[in-house]
Amino acid sequence: MGKKVKKESEPFSKDVFDPLPIESRTAATAVLMLRSPEEDVLAKACEAIHKFAEKGDENKTSLMCLGAVEPLSRLISHEDRTVRRNAVMALGVMASNNEVKKCLKKLDVIPAVISKLSPEENVVVQEFATLCLTSLSVDFCYKVQIFEHKGLEPLIQLLSSPDPDVKKNSVECIFNLVQDFQNRAAVQHLNGLPPLLELLRSEFPAIQQLALRTIENITTDSETRVAFRNIQGFDRILEILGTKEFSDLHEGALRVISNCLEDNESMQLIQTMGGLEQLLQFVGTSTLPEAQANAVKVVARMAQSGENRKILHERNVEKTLTDLLMQENESVRTAACQAVATVSKNLSSRETFRSLDAIKPIVQLLNSEGSELRMAAAEALSSLTSDNNLNAYAIYEAEGDKLLVRQLRDSCMGAAVYAASVLTNMASQEELRRSILAHEAMPALVELLQSTDNNILISATQTVASLACDAEARMELRTVGGLSPLVQLLKSINAEIRRNASWAISVCANDEITALELCNAGALEILQEIRLSPNRNNKFSELALQKLLNSNLSLKYSLTGHLSASDVTTDGFYDPGQIRMGHQVPTLEEISKQVVNKRRATIAVNGKPLDQFITKEPDDCKQDSPTETTASSVLSSKRSSKTPSKMKGKGNKEDEKRKDEDEYKPQPEMVVDEAWSLPYDAAFHNLVKEAVESISPLQDVAKMYTALAMLVCDAMGGKVEPDKLHDFLWELHISELKVEACSNIVLIGKIKKGTFFHRALLYKVLADRIGLSCSLIRGEYNRAWNEIFITSPKKTYGYSQPECYIIDLMHQPGNLMKSNSPAALAYQTI
Repeated sequence: MGKKVKKESEPFSKDVFDPLPIESRTAATAVLMLRSPEEDVLAKACEAIHKFAEKGDENKTSLMCLGAVEPLSRLISHEDRTVRRNAVMALGVMASNNEVKKCLKKLDVIPAVISKLSPEENVVVQEFATLCLTSLSVDFCYKVQIFEHKGLEPLIQLLSSPDPDVKKNSVECIFNLVQDFQNRAAVQHLNGLPPLLELLRSEFPAIQQLALRTIENITTDSETRVAFRNIQGFDRILEILGTKEFSDLHEGALRVISNCLEDNESMQLIQTMGGLEQLLQFVGTSTLPEAQANAVKVVARMAQSGENRKILHERNVEKTLTDLLMQENESVRTAACQAVATVSKNLSSRETFRSLDAIKPIVQLLNSEGSELRMAAAEALSSLTSDNNLNAYAIYEAEGDKLLVRQLRDSCMGAAVYAASVLTNMASQEELRRSILAHEAMPALVELLQSTDNNILISATQTVASLACDAEARMELRTVGGLSPLVQLLKSINAEIRRNASWAISVCANDEITALELCNAGALEILQEIRLSPNRNNKFSELALQKLLNSNLSLKYSLTGHLSASDVTTDGFYDPGQIRMGHQVPTLEEISKQVVNKRRATIAVNGKPLDQFITKEPDDCKQDSPTETTASSVLSSKRSSKTPSKMKGKGNKEDEKRKDEDEYKPQPEMVVDEAWSLPYDAAFHNLVKEAVESISPLQDVAKMYTALAMLVCDAMGGKVEPDKLHDFLWELHISELKVEACSNIVLIGKIKKGTFFHRALLYKVLADRIGLSCSLIRGEYNRAWNEIFITSPKKTYGYSQPECYIIDLMHQPGNLMKSNSPAALAYQTI
């Protein structure tokens, strides 16, 4: 047999590698195969990696560590359709891993993935490309990249894909993207609303939910809401709401409606479509608590508009909400209370709620364990009692004031804020105010005044101001130490807190004791600082400052240099001289403790005999009634009701003391002890009696002013010619009085040589006691004067305007000089 010879026609194949079937059992080998130039090898490697990655998150991390991400990101753009498909599948599955997401950020993979969304691509490629984008789009950086590479448009187109997985992935990716505001508007511009609404008809609940949640999100954009109305979006939403089979979509549908109700046009459209009745019916009939709660929230949202509140009132919404207050579900009751709060902004609705007896069950909800429900109940009561005394009284009858005071100490800040608001509304009625105080509201409020929460402080200061109109409340506020924290709130950087604190202080300053303690706590200094600040000063701080000064005319005159005709002085008034704003004015007791010095003397007024603290004879009462005040306003924190009670038991010693005082015997020194009081000024008392007897009977007002001027001038050393002023040694006389009394305080009646400011002060205090109206103004260089207004008779018909005059007490006693006249100006200056 011969050797077989190969025919020449048979091709030479020595370089051809025979096919080699490879069976790999490790992921590392599959990853190495991703770098093969052979398409079949690449396709099989990608397929194997896809299957391995699907088995768990650990496998995805392992593949990433083996270096699979980088070649896969290249292979998704491979020319071969099979390789491309398998690579997209593998990368789509792996992209859900957080470490893989971080790795992909370095590879700029988004443009390549977006290119796989084109209609020419295989449905499987579209499915896993959208899956990849869905996983990546939860990250903000990827959101930006998808938007910048125009990935939203192909995603919207795929919402109409026949494949449910592609639809699901696409709508989920869009839902992730619209968490960013620029993508919300882009969806509407790319006509994304119609396919989203169409997905609500899908047979797959997951797709329905994602579509509805996406619509809910994008309808927060105003332009999208307009487009939603134009494409009859409400028809579809109301259809869902009316279909029991779609109960799982009811909550989302209600949230969409709530968003759309931001626009009045949407509200009108819903009314036209009968949606309002359908919504209220849903509220009353739904058996799903969460959906029912959301429906009530929609009602509350609708009630934000005044016009909508009227419409809801016409639909008897109050009855529906009152019924919901009886529900067992806490979420429903909370939503109902919140809706009551909003609906009650309508006056008619507030009345209707009371007629339906809705207030009592709301009060009972203040006992609830849930803090959110307690807060909502207090919010409802706050709205119900706004400008409505009858509703406030209904809360009182339901014993709500006690619960509200307790809620002031609630750990939930919001509950305490609304509770304080309700108490503020109730405090306008005296009976309710007393009941609130009886439940120890003031100590609870003082605790709130030390809070760091601005809303708490705003509400608490309002409530303090409302309750402090009662003297008992002010006394309790002082007792529990509430004045100091209230004063400190004047320093708040929050303008509303400062305003409310100023208002509360202006109310508290209605009695002298509280006003004095406020001043001691630094209120006067802080208010003066505020007055100098153009940014912090306001009408409330001005009012508080004025009230503090009005309650203490000595402080007012010392700081402002002016007392108006309405500022009526009483015993205990004193003039320590001009004190600059921002500086503290010493009290009489503080001045009495000082060693006699060369400074200007403090002029004090006290014409009340000491025996008037004990008994009053009928004749004396009749004689002194026009001139005596009911109480002495001595500025001393230690001088109060202790002085009269101490005097009552002294017997003969008191008689001897009064006898000494009547004989004008000066005290060698003022003994400063716990019961210190201003000595009685018998000379001034006699001047008052003389003014009453000789001036009050006069019929002509001008003659009364002139006669009083003559009396003052005579008492203060007579008239002094302008060129003789330097010979009028009043300073020496005052110094002698200080030494005689061993005190820096000089009683005004003791002064026998008085200059301009002594005479003007005496004129003012005497005028106040006999009912003459005049002001007191301090000038410079020891000048002071009184302004009076006199109406001159007119020859023609009608009334003439009163004219301002300055009365001469020094040179030509009783001479009336028109204000701003040369003579008046000369009198006011050197």
